[in-house]
Amino acid sequence: MPVDIDATVIANRRLSADYNVLALAAPEIAAAARPGQFVMIKTSRGQDPLLRRPFSIFEVLRDAAGRPSGVSIFNKRIGVGTTLLSQVEAGARLPLLGPLGKPFEPVDPPAEAWMIAGGVGLAPFATLAQAVTARGVKSTLFYGARRGDELFYLDFFRRLGVELVLTTEDGSLGERGRVVAPLDRRLAALPPAASVVLSACGPEGMLAAAARTALKYGRPCEVSVERIMGCGLGGCYSCVVPMRGDDGAVHHVRSCIAGPVLKADQISWD
Repeated sequence: MPVDIDATVIANRRLSADYNVLALAAPEIAAAARPGQFVMIKTSRGQDPLLRRPFSIFEVLRDAAGRPSGVSIFNKRIGVGTTLLSQVEAGARLPLLGPLGKPFEPVDPPAEAWMIAGGVGLAPFATLAQAVTARGVKSTLFYGARRGDELFYLDFFRRLGVELVLTTEDGSLGERGRVVAPLDRRLAALPPAASVVLSACGPEGMLAAAARTALKYGRPCEVSVERIMGCGLGGCYSCVVPMRGDDGAVHHVRSCIAGPVLKADQISWD
């Protein structure tokens, strides 16, 4: 069950002018969190903004004894709420609700885990990479951004032994272009008997392209959808996603409850 706490800000690590990682003391949430789940955070103690904002759990923090002690979120400054989170200082207290949502399904050897991230879609893959590495699963991260200076935490993934396939739209780091292009080539070259499970998070256009690519090669794929959420508990219906049932009919699910991790081939991307 999710818990609602006042979380103390441990640190605010600024990665660039627009990106930061906010660490929060939340042992109850950290102990229960699974890769792909999220939290709802109130970005200020006042009334503006009024509603909380959803963020994937980026890292599960641990104390010196290895016990879960908190979580971090990966933030990009875009609007009022994210700007406040980029400026908050250590010692501040912010209302935090979580963990929420459906996580990624576990992967076991000999299957490989291929993660596809676009921009802040990197957020759920730090914990997922740690989880699959602990299970002895070989993993690859396909990670794309607009520029090389917007690709973060590369050494973190390298230390875990994750293979990195990097793309940038301007060609400043890795391959020039979109992240799905090398994914398509790698899937095309994969022997039919090889087992891979795809997980994707990022802009919806990228998710749709990754889903279609996975379907083309008959590979299972889960996506973590990004939706505006007012409550995170299914009460406001602001985060619905159209999905196809076994009969082909489209119905709508609340991504905060049925997701945010959903089967890519069941989403209606049209």
